[in-house]
Amino acid sequence: MVKAFLFNLSSGAALTVGLFLGLFAAPSVARADFRLCNNTNARVSVALAYTNGANWVSEGWWNIKASACETLLRGPLAAQYYYVYAMDERGGEWKGKAFMCTRDREFRIDGREDCFVRGFDRSGFFEVDTGKDAKNWTVQLTDPGVTR
Repeated sequence: MVKAFLFNLSSGAALTVGLFLGLFAAPSVARADFRLCNNTNARVSVALAYTNGANWVSEGWWNIKASACETLLRGPLAAQYYYVYAMDERGGEWKGKAFMCTRDREFRIDGREDCFVRGFDRSGFFEVDTGKDAKNWTVQLTDPGVTR
């Protein structure tokens, strides 16, 4: 199943985010990961948010070079919904309406409330619905008009 979403850049342009079920492993190896592939022409910095069953957790940054993929979480997916925020070197953003706590340097933050009061920034993440029974998933970040 393929889903595509449009997210506005801060500059007013749009990026298409294609979400594909990740089946990149060799047939004899069972993979169960949450991955992100950067199919753009620039390096992107990525933050991920999810619930661990009791609390919201946001963490980042993964710096993913152009045309590369990175595993953000290893192992079978524990939730149906994950949240991603990404930005590139040119000021573009992949964002959404689910606000989570972030910071400028590497982070792992428990909770999504009172970000500013706790000394963090607040960023809008887009939702990734992996489906009810998915064990792995890959998010594809693409520039507008690019087909891969």
